[in-house]
Amino acid sequence: MLPTFMPVATQAAIKGLTPEQVESLGVSLILNNTYHLNLRPGLEVLRAAGGAHKFQGWNRNLLTDSGGFQMVSLSKFTTITEEGALFESPFTGEPTILTPEESIAIQHTIGADIIMQLDDMHKVSSLTVGPRVEEAMERSVRWLDRCISHHQSSGKTDTQNLFAIVQGGLDSDLRDRCLDEMIKRKDGVAGFAIGGLSGGEEKDIFWRVIRQCTGKLPEDRPRYSMGIGFAEDIDDANTEGLSKHAKDLRPIDDTCPCPTCTDGTSRAILHHTVTHETAAAHALTLHNITFQAQVMGRARTAIMNGIFPDYLRSFFAEYFGDDGYPEWCVNALRTVGVDLLENNNAKVIQGDGAKWEYAASMARQ
Repeated sequence: MLPTFMPVATQAAIKGLTPEQVESLGVSLILNNTYHLNLRPGLEVLRAAGGAHKFQGWNRNLLTDSGGFQMVSLSKFTTITEEGALFESPFTGEPTILTPEESIAIQHTIGADIIMQLDDMHKVSSLTVGPRVEEAMERSVRWLDRCISHHQSSGKTDTQNLFAIVQGGLDSDLRDRCLDEMIKRKDGVAGFAIGGLSGGEEKDIFWRVIRQCTGKLPEDRPRYSMGIGFAEDIDDANTEGLSKHAKDLRPIDDTCPCPTCTDGTSRAILHHTVTHETAAAHALTLHNITFQAQVMGRARTAIMNGIFPDYLRSFFAEYFGDDGYPEWCVNALRTVGVDLLENNNAKVIQGDGAKWEYAASMARQ
């Protein structure tokens, strides 16, 4: 299996870009949010449009989440029962029940190519411990059975692919139990997702859970690591060192083929407009998506050419430069036979952060 990059189009749009622009950047899969599309524009509009592909003008692949993440992000509006999740709309206060069957039915109407099971995430983050994690994991397995049953009875299994979501928090025993139960149900799903991570856990723990799951999941099914945001410090003008870009007339990246970097847009103009003009957000999104799509595209090419370990070494050397490699990243890559410290000048540093979260996505391939 080859890695791919999937940007998030929560409410049927990549912020700042048209569908044609997104596709032109090499993106072939995007994510829509089931919960939000169900509320607005609503299923009636989506049915009339012929599904979310046509509604948003997107001709490539589409994945929808189950709506379950809103149990976390909107937990103050949510009550969980065995039947499903009862939400209060944050817009109107009206109650909405989301059951496993209803989640699948909504995703059927949306028309996504990949649909996700509803899993129990209410008041369960990656840092949660204790009985609640086990309860949520076991309920997620039971809800998977209901999702499979509803999906199979719909007649849509040939056009929409259901993914199971592995839960269990940071507890390796719970993860193993969940993996065992979901693998038993592999005939009812097209792929597997690894959930319950990227919620504040240490990166050294994160990659070990990823490795545990990928080590057991069937090799003939795609795997989706949920919740990972590729956070590259593409444009320091957005974060730190703002003043040093005010007079810098270079592009963000001299080697980047994106329209922003090739049409003469400078760091100085981005610094000047980034908080004032939507054109700056548009330019930065073009660059960010191009960067991420290129990284994953080069990884796919390296895998097909049998040189992926060499690609990893060169990528991480360029990515971290003279800053040094985070220790957890060195350890993660060593488990797949890639030693970043072969160069005696390389150094290891302690710490955590967004750049290393990106590195984790590469290490797990």
